[in-house]
Amino acid sequence: MMSRFFSPNVFLGIAPIVLVIAVWQGLVSFGFAPAVLLPPPGFVFGRLLQQLVTFAFQQEIAATLIRLFAGFAIAVVLGVSIGIAAAANPAINAVVRPIVRVLAPLPKVALYPALLLLLGFGHGSKITLVAADALFPILLSTYYGASTVEQKLIWSAMAAGTPRYEILFKVVLPAAMPSILTGCRIGLVISCIVVFLAEMITSTDGLGHALVTAARTFQAVDMFVPLITISLLGLILNGLLGALRLYLLRGFPEA
Repeated sequence: MMSRFFSPNVFLGIAPIVLVIAVWQGLVSFGFAPAVLLPPPGFVFGRLLQQLVTFAFQQEIAATLIRLFAGFAIAVVLGVSIGIAAAANPAINAVVRPIVRVLAPLPKVALYPALLLLLGFGHGSKITLVAADALFPILLSTYYGASTVEQKLIWSAMAAGTPRYEILFKVVLPAAMPSILTGCRIGLVISCIVVFLAEMITSTDGLGHALVTAARTFQAVDMFVPLITISLLGLILNGLLGALRLYLLRGFPEA
C-alpha cells in the first residue's frame, strides 16, 4: 500500500497541481495580476481552512453533495439499466438508439430554464440536470461493454441451463463492468461540473451560489474558495471511485 502511495504515478499526478500553484503564485508575486483580482494561493488556502470549520460553509458543501450524489445515482441506475437492456434486446435497442443520437449531443444546460419552470428552484431541477448530463456517458459505456461480451461466455451459461435473466446479472454485467466503471468516472466528473454550474445560474445555497455571492461583492479570496473546494471534492470522489474500480476489477487483467 505504501509503495503504491509513493509510486512514480502519484508524483506525476501531483506535479501538474504543484506547477499550477507555482505559476499562480508567480503571477501575483511578479505583478502580472493584481492581488485584488487574483489573490495569492496562500491567502486562498488559508481562507479555505477557515471556512471549512464554519457551519455555514459546511451547509453549502452539503447542499452541493446532495444534488451531485442524487443526480449521479439516478444516472447510474438509468444508464446501466437501459444500456444492458438495449444490448440484450434488439427491439429496445431500436428504440433507444435514435433517442441517444438526438439527445446525447444536446447541451443539457439549454434545458435548464424549462426544468426550472417544471420543477422549481429547489433541488429537483438541479438533480434532474445533473442526471441528464451524466446519463449518456454511462449509458453508452454500458451498452458498449455489454455488446462486446464474448458470445462463448453466454453460450456456456445457456448450455449450463442458466435462465436468461440470470445470464444478464451473472455473465453480461460482470463482463461489462470495466466499461461501466469507465463511464461512471466520466459521469462523475460531468456531475461535479454541472451541479456547480446549475448553482451558479440559480440557487440560494451550494458552492456555486457561494462563488456568485462572493463575486457580486468583489470578495476575490472568497470567490476562489468554492472553486478550490469543488476541485478537491472532485479529486476525492474520483479517487474513491478509482479505489472501488480496483476492488471490483481485481480479477481483470486491465485493472
